[in-house]
Amino acid sequence: MRKRTTTRPTRRLSLDRNIERLRQQLDRLAPFLSKGKGRAASTLDEFDLETERLIREVLGETSEFVEAYEYAQLGEAASLVNVPEEAQEGGVKDTEHESLHLRRRVLESCIAELEARRAAVAKKPRKGPHLVIGPQVTDYMTPEIRSVDMNATLKEAGRLMQEWKVGSLLVTDGGEYVGVITDTDLARDVVARGLDSSTTTVKACMRQPPITIEGDQPIIEAVRLMKDKATRHLAVTEQGEIIGVISVSNILRYYSGVV
Repeated sequence: MRKRTTTRPTRRLSLDRNIERLRQQLDRLAPFLSKGKGRAASTLDEFDLETERLIREVLGETSEFVEAYEYAQLGEAASLVNVPEEAQEGGVKDTEHESLHLRRRVLESCIAELEARRAAVAKKPRKGPHLVIGPQVTDYMTPEIRSVDMNATLKEAGRLMQEWKVGSLLVTDGGEYVGVITDTDLARDVVARGLDSSTTTVKACMRQPPITIEGDQPIIEAVRLMKDKATRHLAVTEQGEIIGVISVSNILRYYSGVV
């Protein structure tokens, strides 16, 4: 039996079809963006399931765009369960609105990726799978490390976050980083547990140890780790030493410029 081969025209037609499917899905997102709050969450859930299926089918199960779209929904999930924002960094003041726009950016990026493949196919045959290589964590991290002593009060930690306009602080003990505290921790513990912020120390509410990621890892690995650990802040390391912090707002800045 003669082995079946895939010719350039066939691959081109397949890319054309998939680009059109993604564009149609992008058009279906427009009503959610225009309606804003008050729309039916169940309808958006159905849209997300269809979109994830489409991205997997078109770009592959292991594509970084699958993870990117899943990440885009995190802000929406946070707003639905009434979790307060950890920081107003980068001008992100409406989690729900931002998550919808992030969905749009990921779909636009998928289309741009397929259009690039189509252009390459038109020039010459492609050999092997197409690989998408993104920037490293160090390219988008915040190099300034903001910290607070574990014996400082929660009130002092909150004051520092406000002064430095950050959503988290690394916690130190004798010069060593032993944990992290976020403004969500402060809101949850001070309000929900009725703690006195003037007398309760940071060590009573901090998360330990800090969740870390090596700086030479791709951005998508930071997304995966944030999802796995249910956190919005990671300490960035180089050969085990903390050299910066990457947060949700840093990743938003990356994805906003993907297209």
